[in-house]
Amino acid sequence: MRAPALYSAAGTLILTTLAAAPGGAPAAAPGTAELRGAATAAARAEAAGITFGRCPDAEDLPAAMQCGTVTVPLDYAHPGGKQIKLTVSRVRATHKDPHNSKRKVPRQGSLVYNPGGPGGSGMYFPLMGYLPEWKRLAAAYDLVGYAPRGVGRSAPLSCEDPKHFLKAPSPAPTHPSESYKRERIAEAKAYARGCARRAGSALRHYTSLNNARDLDVLRAALGEERLTFMGASYGTYFGALYATLFPSHVRRMVFDAAVNPDPEEVWYRNNLAQSAAFEDRWADFREWAARHDKAYGLGDTAEKVQRSYDKAAAQLAADPAGGKVGPGQLQGAFLTAGYYDDFWPHRAQALSAYLKGDPKPLIEQAGPHPEAAKEAENSSAVYTAVECNDASWPTDWEVWDRDNTRLARVAPFETWDNVWMNLPCAYWQAPRQEPLDVRTGPGELPSTLILAAERDAAAPYEGALELHRRLSGSVLVTERDAGTHGIAGGPNRCVNGYLDAYLLEGRLPVRRAACAPHPEPEPRG
Repeated sequence: MRAPALYSAAGTLILTTLAAAPGGAPAAAPGTAELRGAATAAARAEAAGITFGRCPDAEDLPAAMQCGTVTVPLDYAHPGGKQIKLTVSRVRATHKDPHNSKRKVPRQGSLVYNPGGPGGSGMYFPLMGYLPEWKRLAAAYDLVGYAPRGVGRSAPLSCEDPKHFLKAPSPAPTHPSESYKRERIAEAKAYARGCARRAGSALRHYTSLNNARDLDVLRAALGEERLTFMGASYGTYFGALYATLFPSHVRRMVFDAAVNPDPEEVWYRNNLAQSAAFEDRWADFREWAARHDKAYGLGDTAEKVQRSYDKAAAQLAADPAGGKVGPGQLQGAFLTAGYYDDFWPHRAQALSAYLKGDPKPLIEQAGPHPEAAKEAENSSAVYTAVECNDASWPTDWEVWDRDNTRLARVAPFETWDNVWMNLPCAYWQAPRQEPLDVRTGPGELPSTLILAAERDAAAPYEGALELHRRLSGSVLVTERDAGTHGIAGGPNRCVNGYLDAYLLEGRLPVRRAACAPHPEPEPRG
């Protein structure tokens, strides 16, 4: 049952774990200690600033990029306790108008970006300024990326030895047997134990609420009175938490591919909705491949393309390609195509080549990359810790089995893979938090921009509608009949026009706006 909203006079809403009151003193409002701790940490960061210099060799970043660190408390209820350092990257505003070389563009401050996850790093984001679609923003803003707590070198989190993380080849049954389910339950329990053992008491502090508090400390360290922020995917969720916790600290915020912030959806039901949406996106790919049957020979209907895929999965189960690409790797490769349609030609060509006897393209696209195992394991650990800590999850396997067996009947493509990824949350050993009820009233928050593709599978469109309902004064721009996960600064000029108008001039449409879809990818051999 959803907890009631608790508003302060400033409109700040806090629904975090109740801190124990000392002695016989009355208990403080939930989250009060963390709110004070965030203010203390931000004041310290403002005084210290960030010393930017050459990026460490480990980051493998170009010379034009600057790097630094910002210090945040591990536990905001105890801001004087253990501190951790978050890595930050920056490219300064160029001041160069890409359309008028004689015009010097005034700086508007820092534009901070988070790519989502949980577990994604934004350290490479400042390089976006070199792309044509981003040059106007790069002229006016210092582009700032960072690795959130737990990610990369920012107090890195790990749940198992990376050498054991990439398991290939692997199966991907759409209707798993009872024995297979028992195997995956055992793995989920072991993974949850590994997280608790390797992280210890720090595990409970990897949360979305702390990510939002860290963002405010970063704002202060950058010397910004108010934050200009762009979050994609999961970045929209803790961005929305930030807008709710710190509305007076917001200058401009862009929510790209918005996650549903409804506390009742975070995170178990959100994942059910995601699995259902991926089925629709998988259908989009199959219909596209069917329209280009002459190029790929996978079948001239979506059903025939499905049969080609199923044939490949069966062959890979019997004889993994290169000894390392099984049905699980095939499914993972095509799941990526569900996120981004620019992968469609490459995936279709690889599947076509494999069925014609050439496995090399499929091995290249779907095969595991041992050199990336450490980064992948770290990202998975942060994803799991944040989502498991953020909210209550069903602890009875029968609930998971019932809900996903029903869903898999109509959405088999991603359903069970999503279960196995999230199942450690059923056996999690750290305390769960109560999700914050994201909501702002009229006048509490400056106008914000929400961007969404109508057929986004990873962040279903209902999430953008829900966020729009909850953030007063927000404006939603929709890319119709498209499903790319994250549309800011992409190929759609209409979307980019709204983005630039907002970030550069503070202009938004009076009400919701829509853009025609960007062109579908052309087939390539």
